[in-house]
Amino acid sequence: MVQCTFCGKEIKKGTGKMFVKKTGKVMYFCTSKCEKNSTNLGRKAAKLKWTEEFRKHVKSKKKK
Repeated sequence: MVQCTFCGKEIKKGTGKMFVKKTGKVMYFCTSKCEKNSTNLGRKAAKLKWTEEFRKHVKSKKKK
């Protein structure tokens, strides 16, 4: 299965959205919330508490 490019959540087959940039980079989104935060608003996943990227970032800081 494919993972959401923004939040890291697994996307079930037949759901989600695939976005292709002009550069050819393919991005997968599980919800419109993830799509808007990434493309329209330009937010970084590591700064939002509800994303897997944030959780990984916090874990790495605790280990140090």
